[in-house]
Amino acid sequence: MTEQLRRVTRALLSVSDKTGLIDFARALADHGVELVSTGGTAKAIAAAGLKVKDVSELTGFPEMMDGRVKTLHPKVHGGLLAIRDNKEHAAAMASHGIAPIDLLVVNLYPFEATVDKGAGFEECIENIDIGGPAMIRAAAKNHDDVAVVVEAQDYQAVLDELAAHKGATSLGLRRRLAAKAYARTGAYDAAISNWFAVQLDTRAPDFRAFGGKLIQSLRYGENPHQTAAFYATPEKRPGVATARQLQGKELSYNNINDTDAAYECVGEFDPQRTAACVIVKHANPCGVAEGPDLATAYARALACDSTSAYGGIIAVNRKLDADAARAIIGIFTEVIIAPDATEEAISIIAGRRNLRLLLVGALPDPRALGLTAKTVAGGLLVQSRDNAVVEDMNLKVATRRAPTDAELRDLKFAFRVAKHVKSNTIIYAKDLATVGIGAGQMSRVDSARIAARKALDAAAELKLAEPLTKGSVVASDAFFPFADGMLACIEAGATAVIQPGGSMRDDEVIKAADEHGIAMVFTGVRHFRH
Repeated sequence: MTEQLRRVTRALLSVSDKTGLIDFARALADHGVELVSTGGTAKAIAAAGLKVKDVSELTGFPEMMDGRVKTLHPKVHGGLLAIRDNKEHAAAMASHGIAPIDLLVVNLYPFEATVDKGAGFEECIENIDIGGPAMIRAAAKNHDDVAVVVEAQDYQAVLDELAAHKGATSLGLRRRLAAKAYARTGAYDAAISNWFAVQLDTRAPDFRAFGGKLIQSLRYGENPHQTAAFYATPEKRPGVATARQLQGKELSYNNINDTDAAYECVGEFDPQRTAACVIVKHANPCGVAEGPDLATAYARALACDSTSAYGGIIAVNRKLDADAARAIIGIFTEVIIAPDATEEAISIIAGRRNLRLLLVGALPDPRALGLTAKTVAGGLLVQSRDNAVVEDMNLKVATRRAPTDAELRDLKFAFRVAKHVKSNTIIYAKDLATVGIGAGQMSRVDSARIAARKALDAAAELKLAEPLTKGSVVASDAFFPFADGMLACIEAGATAVIQPGGSMRDDEVIKAADEHGIAMVFTGVRHFRH
């Protein structure tokens, strides 16, 4: 590909985000570029003492309809779309007095930010840009002749080329900018269409689009032979995408995935009620506990499976304090994510140079609406987020014996955790801490047995006389299809069970529970997680 240089003689600038605008405009003027602009952008450039032509001078029409109509004009779009080497296009430009526009600088009305601040319907509508996307797409289509810039971070690249090529841009740069321009308008339209779907309560719109802005290119994906990148969507849900990283190496694909799983789980625990800690390994919690403080919660979560916790992700639901920080750095940990941290805790963590510390500022709301998506071959599976919370469920005692208050407290805790463990899931819990976790097995019986085996290993490490599953409660993310899975839990020492219910053999499962004096509660809500 040759450089195919195109000199920039005229630039049209129309930006809502004016970061770096004046310095960029001044540098363009220094290269002899004529500046054309609109509304507030023109005023800002003129106020800086630079010569600028209002777009109304170019079109011969004033801005009208509250600024809705200003750039939708042949003298704008003709200047952007005309192929410079096409004689018919050149003749049309000359005949109609259309001047070429060689550089377009547009960033769009802040629709995403307007929605994010909770604005009303009409204000959101008014922040849907029309002229901006139309101009961007026109300039990007004609990138053989026109350069298009959609965000301030590309100003310097344009200036570098103008300096290197005596006021011209190269085809390579124009193509890169064009590709970015189409991605930006695509993400913008996706944000608008998804907002409309929410407003209209349209659960399955005929077309569904998702878009995002690059946060970082990643070294690789799940495995070193896979490429990967991390993008932010318009949804400002507190988590790894919105976090501030204070220290440590760049996050990997697996770090990000696991950190998200940990923070979503710890978000289930109200920090006003209790301190809570979640330890995640390979996207599954391997220890979860509540406590009077974070250090205690961490110690109790770690006791569930200290082997798996090595090299894991730690999430806490309160400001990380010094005591918790000291406890956490006792073993190798990849990431700590918290709403905030004290200066002393930050200083303690700083002693582990490679340990990533992420501060988010808030916890995700487990009840909030939202969408999740995953790809399949040739398609995209989209669903509403699992925002069911056990406190909101109508729990039904299915057995003759009802759970005690202590059992019910632990049952709710266990079901809260089960929501965040891969199916098939079995969670043993005791005194608001997990004591055995069985995750992702094809058989629920296997999950029950693996969790019990983990508890035996933990008891041996802690030098306990018996595993903590003795006298525990158990949660299942879905119903027991047969009594065998529940019987395996009873054999491990569980005294109470929480499960969705709904099996064809519920009566058989209830009968087996009654025969063993077990209390069982139905939630009516399933928490499959694949």
